[in-house]
Amino acid sequence: MKILHTSDWHLGRSLYDKKRYDEFEAFLDWLTGFITLNKIDLLLVAGDIFDTTTPGNKAQELYYRFLGEIRQTGCRHVVITGGNHDSPTFLDAPKNILGYLDIHVVGSVTDDPADEIFVLRNKNGMTEAIVCAVPFLHDRDVRMVDADETPGDKSQKLMQGIAAHYRKIVNSAKKLQDKKNPVPLIGMGHLFTRNAKTTEGDGVRELYIGSIAHVDGESVSKGFDYMALGHLHLAQKIDNSETVRYSGSPIRLSFSEADQTKKVIVAEFGKKAPAITEYPVPCFQQLLRIAGDQDQVAGKIEKLIQKGTSAWLEVEITSLTDLTNINARFEEMLTDSNLEILRIKNKTAVDRAMTRVNDTETLETLNDADVFVRCLEAFEVPEENRVALTETYNEAKASWLAADPNAV
Repeated sequence: MKILHTSDWHLGRSLYDKKRYDEFEAFLDWLTGFITLNKIDLLLVAGDIFDTTTPGNKAQELYYRFLGEIRQTGCRHVVITGGNHDSPTFLDAPKNILGYLDIHVVGSVTDDPADEIFVLRNKNGMTEAIVCAVPFLHDRDVRMVDADETPGDKSQKLMQGIAAHYRKIVNSAKKLQDKKNPVPLIGMGHLFTRNAKTTEGDGVRELYIGSIAHVDGESVSKGFDYMALGHLHLAQKIDNSETVRYSGSPIRLSFSEADQTKKVIVAEFGKKAPAITEYPVPCFQQLLRIAGDQDQVAGKIEKLIQKGTSAWLEVEITSLTDLTNINARFEEMLTDSNLEILRIKNKTAVDRAMTRVNDTETLETLNDADVFVRCLEAFEVPEENRVALTETYNEAKASWLAADPNAV
């Protein structure tokens, strides 16, 4: 049996307000072809199918079109679990209909462990795998709140609750095994495991605020022949295990991931231990970071234009200068090229703005208004311009707080 492990599609995500539906569509088309070419029997998608709990129409269209087409690939089974970005109720809504197509969805936890366990059968009705599909576990799913508990108590109970949930699921699944003819027991999870690697700026959130240690990998993977994890965007093994893995995100979701090779993972089960193979995912939109002073950046851009490079750029200016003039200069350079600058930042100005006033000052002691004032001073903005800029900043802040009350 051939199993394909992927996760963290984040359908609908933008990059600095740049829509990326063409990339998502290209990936799903490639994935459909990959499944057909490699004769995949079971597709696992370990959470964060969408980027928000309220995905737009286009993101939904891509998702359902893919699910509609996958039956034509020869893939017999699909199992999808919810991630921390997904709406449990949104994913669960069509699961009964999808179940008739052997597409199994677990968006949320229920009181019955059987709701997270799928016994998959071949066309002859013989069991060929058992999948334990655990979605993202919310705090409320695994922990009872006690009066007067300390943050340490909360963290410990949370980790214990998560481990206990996986233990309950795997123990229930083992009872479904035919001891004479055991089949692969596959686990799925969406969480942050201890010692796992992230990339700075990749947008991956701490799932359990206040937890000193992340979830122990062995506590959630013990008993499984393969553990398909989601949440982290960097493909990797956990504790150097061949069979406990994050597949990572299939496209580069931020400039911090620009140099990563994105992957999907195939686990092929026979009579022996599974054979694990990583396959690279094509790059559907090149992302490049360029750093230097104004002239150095201009030189690097000119070389990219001469090569005919097609890419989105993030530019970091390392000297204190007026970004307004830089924008105008670079926009003129990029005319009729295949390059587009999505962001220009001035690290020198930020560093200068964040210079401590005294030894006791830290970023935690400053609020967002303090940081904004520091930036005005770092850029030496005239007093007569500061009122209008401050009003604009306050309007922008009010707007994003209205969209996400937890943003600040």
